[in-house]
Amino acid sequence: MLKVQVIHGPNLNLLGLREPTIYGRQTLDSINQTLEAEAATLGVTLASFQSNSEGALVDCIQATFGEKDGILINPGAYTHTSVAIRDAIAAVGLPTVEVHLSNIHKREAFRHHSYIAAVAVGQICGFGADSYRLGLHALVQHLKTVQAVPPES
Repeated sequence: MLKVQVIHGPNLNLLGLREPTIYGRQTLDSINQTLEAEAATLGVTLASFQSNSEGALVDCIQATFGEKDGILINPGAYTHTSVAIRDAIAAVGLPTVEVHLSNIHKREAFRHHSYIAAVAVGQICGFGADSYRLGLHALVQHLKTVQAVPPES
């Protein structure tokens, strides 16, 4: 069974309250519940983690090494500022999908750059809470495809 770590970055604990015109009205708990249900249909186990602290997010990423098959991450504002999170993802070498509720490319110019994108399998943004579900499907499909490819001899 595939094991996926879901990581939610800063301020995502305030979903449903925080700027609902940008981030929607769904809470983080409801997003996690939706992901759990979706994971069950995909035959995947999930662990979810949220922190406002960059160091705690790095620790969580490092803890996936040898324990998880992939990472689904919404790094929040750290997307645009954290070389440490980018380096942690690169260090563990797990397939990672970056997700965002809003379309970061249609927002303020400083949000257009992602340090995470270069070390991620892909990025899904702009679909609200559904970005997470789409990201989970994309990650699982990628993991299954990678597992199905026989190693080169």
